[in-house]
Amino acid sequence: MRRVTDDRQPRRFGLPLTRGRRRVLTALAFALLGGAAFWGGAKAVSDGALDAVTASLVETGAQAGLRVEEIYVRGRSRTPPEHLLAALNVQRGDPILGIDLEVARQRVEALGWVASASIERRLPDEIVLTLTERNPIALWQIEGRFMMVDAEGREIPEDVELFTHLPLIVGDGAPAHAADLFAMLATEPDLAQRVKAAVRVGERRWNLRLDDILEGVDVHLPEEDPAGAWHRLAELERRQNLLSRDIVAVDLRLPDRLVLRAGSPDAHPTAIRNRKSAPGKEA
Repeated sequence: MRRVTDDRQPRRFGLPLTRGRRRVLTALAFALLGGAAFWGGAKAVSDGALDAVTASLVETGAQAGLRVEEIYVRGRSRTPPEHLLAALNVQRGDPILGIDLEVARQRVEALGWVASASIERRLPDEIVLTLTERNPIALWQIEGRFMMVDAEGREIPEDVELFTHLPLIVGDGAPAHAADLFAMLATEPDLAQRVKAAVRVGERRWNLRLDDILEGVDVHLPEEDPAGAWHRLAELERRQNLLSRDIVAVDLRLPDRLVLRAGSPDAHPTAIRNRKSAPGKEA
């Protein structure tokens, strides 16, 4: 039976090796690896003969006790252990020298949660797998489905059921620019926590939805200096409780004013000019 042991709860199968036997097996392993390297460098050895020599050395090591007894994993949080085991394709008792670490690493990195991985042998009997997992920052809505994305804009092809609390992003190019957007929004944390969705418009700028996905307030950020507009909105909210008014949209695309659209269907847009001497004062 195969098992993955997280490094925070180390355990070992079977009886522990004595220190002397461990040293002997480790020395044997290096000797066998050296032999394999020697034959691999011999120009006169054919591929078939080299394979036979390598197989013989691996089997010799296995008979001497160079077999996998434990798999340790570092950095695992979200990746299911059974998925790691299937990707590693290593079982207890396998010849430790016969494992192709590079192929195993590539299989592990193909898992949805895994950003990068490294695998090493700790002779005589341990495999250590170190993971860097992806961190989802948003749900991307595309063609009627939802996909998690990380800070680098890469898709995470895993179940989104436990991550419905993440902000929603929509539009072509949205994943690639989401991390920069969220970093900018975080400069005004009180307002940022009200952002429920962000729509990438024309791959140039963002529209935000505050407070409620269906009935919230839309905020139109400009293409140029969106950070300045975001700070301006936050300041107006602190001074005037702007977003508590009966409005459905705030347009920040003009550098010298913002335009409010009221919730009443027959109301006209209201413009508020920006004045350096009196921030947020209505014109």
